[in-house]
Amino acid sequence: MTKQATTTSTILTFIREYIKSMRLYYSFVTGIAGWIGVAYYEYVATFSPDRTIEVAPPPEKKLVILILLFLSWGINQIINDYLGREEDKINAPDRPMVTGKLNPTAALLVSFGLILVTAIVTWFYLEPFALVFLGAGVALNLVYEYAKGYGTLGNVVFGLMITMATLFGAYASGPTESTVFLSHRISILILIWLINALMTFYTYFKDYEGDKAAGKRTLVVKYGTGTARILAIASSFLPTIVFVLLRITKMHEAPLNMTFIVLGVLTVFLQIWTGVLYYLNPTGEKTYESLEVNFRAGVCGQAALIALFNPDLAMWLFMFSYIFVGFIFELHKNPKM
Repeated sequence: MTKQATTTSTILTFIREYIKSMRLYYSFVTGIAGWIGVAYYEYVATFSPDRTIEVAPPPEKKLVILILLFLSWGINQIINDYLGREEDKINAPDRPMVTGKLNPTAALLVSFGLILVTAIVTWFYLEPFALVFLGAGVALNLVYEYAKGYGTLGNVVFGLMITMATLFGAYASGPTESTVFLSHRISILILIWLINALMTFYTYFKDYEGDKAAGKRTLVVKYGTGTARILAIASSFLPTIVFVLLRITKMHEAPLNMTFIVLGVLTVFLQIWTGVLYYLNPTGEKTYESLEVNFRAGVCGQAALIALFNPDLAMWLFMFSYIFVGFIFELHKNPKM
C-alpha cells in the first residue's frame, strides 16, 4: 500500500470513528431544543406584541442554525468522551476512544476546531450576541463531567447546558432588543431544563457500575438502584406537575391550542412509560434498550413546546423526531459503546 493510500485510509478511519462517537441519535436533543428558540423568535417577529426590531429569518439562515444545532451535541460529545474515559472503560469499553480506534487528542482538537468554525459563522453570518450562549454551552459541557459526581448537580448542569441551545437558536435568528427575562420565556426554559435534567437521570442507570467505580456520585450511585428505581417512576410526573404549577402561578398564560394538548398528552405517556421501564429494569441490558424511549420522551417533549408558537411545525417535528430517534438509535445498538 502506498503512503498516500495509507494516509487516506487513516483519515477515513478517523472520520468514521469520530462520527460514530458523536452518537447522532442524541443530536435531536440539542436540535429540537434549539429549534424552540428559532420558532419563538419567528413568532415574536411575526405575531407577538413583544416585537421590537425582530425580523423573521430567511430559510437559508434557519438551515444554517439547524445544522449547527444538530451537530453541536456530537461535537461536544467528543469532549465529554475525552473527559470521561475512566468510567467508559467499564461502562462503554467499545467506544472508539477507549479501544484506541479514535485518537483522543486529535478528536479533541477537531472538536475545538469545529466549535471555532461555529463561532465564526455565528459572528459573521448569524448574530454575534448568540456567541454568549455558544460559549456557555461549551463551558457547561466541560463542567458536567465533574458535576455528575455530585448527585443532582450533574442533572442541573446538563439541563442548563441544553437550554443554552434554545437561547442560541433564538438569539442567532436575528436582531432583538427584548430581554430573555420575561415570565413566559423563563417558563419555557424551565420546562426544557427539567425535561433534559430528567432525561439524563435515566441515562445514569446504564452507567451505574462504571460511575460507581470512578467515584461519580450520581443519584443512582448515591441511593442505589433499589431507591433510584422508585425515583425513576416518581420523577416521571415532574414535567407535568411543573407545567401545571406554571399555569396556576400565571408564569405562562398563553392559550393552549389543540395541537399542543394532543402532543402534550403523548409526551406525558412517553415520560411515564420511561419511568416504568427503569422501575421494572433498573439493571441489566434493558437499561440501555430503554434509552430509546427515554430519548423519544425528551425530544418529543421539546417538540411539543413548539406547538405554543407554531402548531404545524410542532406536529411535523414531533413525528419526525419520534421516527428518526428510533431509527438512528437502532444503528447504535451496542450497549458497550
